[in-house]
Amino acid sequence: MSNTAKIYILALISFLVGTSQPIISGILDKMAEALGVSIGAAGQLITVFSLAYAIGTPILLVLTAKMERRKLLIYALFVFIIGNLLSVIVPGYGLFIIARIIMALSTGVAVVTILNIAAKIAPANKKASSIATVVMGFTASLIIGVPIGRFITSTYNWKFVFIGTAILVLLVIFIVFNTIPKMNGDASIPLMRQIAMFKKPKITLALSITFFLMTGYGILFTYLSPFLVKNVGMSDSLVSITLLVLGVASLFGSKLGGLSADKRGVIFTLKIGLLVNVTSLIVLSFISHSIIAVFVILTFWSFAGWSSGATQQYNLATLSPESSDVLLGLNQSMMQFGFAAGAGFGGIIVGKISLSSITWFSALSILFAIITTFGLSRFLNKKVVNQGFTVQKGA
Repeated sequence: MSNTAKIYILALISFLVGTSQPIISGILDKMAEALGVSIGAAGQLITVFSLAYAIGTPILLVLTAKMERRKLLIYALFVFIIGNLLSVIVPGYGLFIIARIIMALSTGVAVVTILNIAAKIAPANKKASSIATVVMGFTASLIIGVPIGRFITSTYNWKFVFIGTAILVLLVIFIVFNTIPKMNGDASIPLMRQIAMFKKPKITLALSITFFLMTGYGILFTYLSPFLVKNVGMSDSLVSITLLVLGVASLFGSKLGGLSADKRGVIFTLKIGLLVNVTSLIVLSFISHSIIAVFVILTFWSFAGWSSGATQQYNLATLSPESSDVLLGLNQSMMQFGFAAGAGFGGIIVGKISLSSITWFSALSILFAIITTFGLSRFLNKKVVNQGFTVQKGA
């Protein structure tokens, strides 16, 4: 089997495990009803997943750094299957949370291992495109996985989503065992070295943008399905279509965000994307009575949000090129912390205030991201000016 085919197998795995996080967002109202809890409590299933992913994954990767990569991937996928099956058979909300934690930890390890394997088996001149192909699997999990999960739950039962995922991953394990070669692990990056990066102001500002961006995204996206059903009046089928369109918009947003960052610069692209994002959220607060208007505005919101996300990846990679791997890893953790905070705050907002108010609080978080972006811009410009003055003075 060619290395190109192996890359696509890894992309398939990234799609399957990638659905484990956002799938709850698409069926949140159904899960709340099935578990006998409020919408806000059901949203905490996403909070728990994101926190476990953000905190547990770096620790597990340090502990398993020297393990052979194919073995580690297979182990992670087996644990992922166990988490999916437990979510189906365990009774009650509390035990379901434990199943979500197991899924989160195994997903985090599997995702990083997949990217590591892809970089190792890809030809030297195709490493970037190979990793991009694997990342596309994650994007596809949002584009296809979430609306499919909604459709299956509406037509059959939510348990079929997790059972089906477990079966598909089991089949993939056999494919991995017979196609992916064995390869050694790499030297781990100590956690303290990763944490030490926060001592640099430009790094702290940049990572804060990710946190506020994902918090705002998490507040709305976590509770989007019940918002569309209860506040906008969409049917289940229309919700599925909307989620699919938002996924496609996110794909185009990621692509065009990267192109804009190359041509117009990172800060410019971030500012425009975040401004469109916050404007969409404010407008959404006033037009929730119109299904067509909500559909259009949410498409702009998803496009703008993911254009900023892609730009942030490039931003972190270029702020400190000698530490790009560490920064991209920290950015992934900040994304998860932000999503966890969004789901958590959103649950409180829904429970204590109202479901309709999530748009305003989401907009507030994006506003903080905008302020932080302008702060980063001023810091970088000031640093450039000071460096120029030093050079002139030395001359």
